[in-house]
Amino acid sequence: MDDLILQAQGEFAKILEHLKGEYARLQIGRASASLVEGVMVEAYGAKQALKGLANISIPDARTIQIQPWDKSLLSAIEKAVQASDLNLNPVNDGVVVRLNLPALTEERRKELVKVVSRMAEEARISVRNIRQKAHDKGKEREKSKQATEDQFKSFQKKLQEKVDAVNLEIEKISKNKENDVLTI
Repeated sequence: MDDLILQAQGEFAKILEHLKGEYARLQIGRASASLVEGVMVEAYGAKQALKGLANISIPDARTIQIQPWDKSLLSAIEKAVQASDLNLNPVNDGVVVRLNLPALTEERRKELVKVVSRMAEEARISVRNIRQKAHDKGKEREKSKQATEDQFKSFQKKLQEKVDAVNLEIEKISKNKENDVLTI
């Protein structure tokens, strides 16, 4: 039964990493390279992630500067950023592409808090689904006499403890992100 708990813990860790990555991509008014790293750019006949084609730097709190290693990619990067869902207008000066992040309005901050909450709820749903799968596998083992009833009950208790710990971590991460969003 311990192998099922370890397997579930691995899945829980992936959920937390995914949630942190999603939160990092949220545009909260401060420049962050993670906002644009995953933008797919048409380069050399294939779509590639921006982070593999350029140096992404943050010269100040509201500016992202993208300097491609190959200057011929400037216009492709500019087009990719415009086509992305970032709602940013790139400025191409022939050397770098600059993205100026607008200040967040109170309305936009409230929308972002809702997005943060929705992402946290999606993570909690994923945790519940993994718990259910592990529970079902444990139940199968009990029915097929690979585990005793006491082992199954102990397994259920340990699994619930792990689920509670992960949900607490999700709550902590989402509260921190909400505070970041609401801080001007």
